[in-house]
Amino acid sequence: MIRNLLFDLDETLFDFHRAEAIALHRALKSQGVTPTEEITRRYREINDGQWKRLELKEITRDEVTLGRFGILFWEFGIDASQEAMRDAYEGFLGEGHYYIAGAEALLERLAPAYRLYLVSNGTARVQRSRIASAGLEKYFREIFISQEIGHNKPDRAFFDFCFARIPDFSREETVIVGDSLTSDIRGGNNAGIRTCWFNPAGKENTVGTHVDWEIARLDELPGIWEAF
Repeated sequence: MIRNLLFDLDETLFDFHRAEAIALHRALKSQGVTPTEEITRRYREINDGQWKRLELKEITRDEVTLGRFGILFWEFGIDASQEAMRDAYEGFLGEGHYYIAGAEALLERLAPAYRLYLVSNGTARVQRSRIASAGLEKYFREIFISQEIGHNKPDRAFFDFCFARIPDFSREETVIVGDSLTSDIRGGNNAGIRTCWFNPAGKENTVGTHVDWEIARLDELPGIWEAF
């Protein structure tokens, strides 16, 4: 029987890319930089790469949050402060929460029947602000954010911290639901729990992580558990 559902936040429950694009444009303008599609596209590539390096423990969180803007500014010849850009971006990002289609209805349906927990690698002040503005706390027994814990997904230490705070915890009764193969699904593999990959774009699994279930829409989720 499944009792514990661990949900990733960004690109699983929240449309992070939409919030990211809006915050980036506002932050660039605040620093006197005109946003362009090329800058936005390249920022996303750099940002994704930096977070992947953090998952692999190659760089620190500060090197992610500052370094991504340093790389971007260097490539485009932008004369602006990395620190000021980071602070502006995170401030604007903390204001934006946009649900993935079906996410709020799913949480309403699952919260009475399962123990829900939120597991995020995001920056604490940004995530706490977005979670509060969306009113997500009412659905979750506890919210785990990697910066507050001191370990990042997919590190097993992150999950060990979470598991120690879940009453009567059992790995056999636990599933992680997330969009990232390298963070959520690999983290679930490392922690010895079942995994559900939210894959609306129909991407191919090229990283060798084991996926127990795969869904393209969030409303498929309850059917999977009921069939299990």
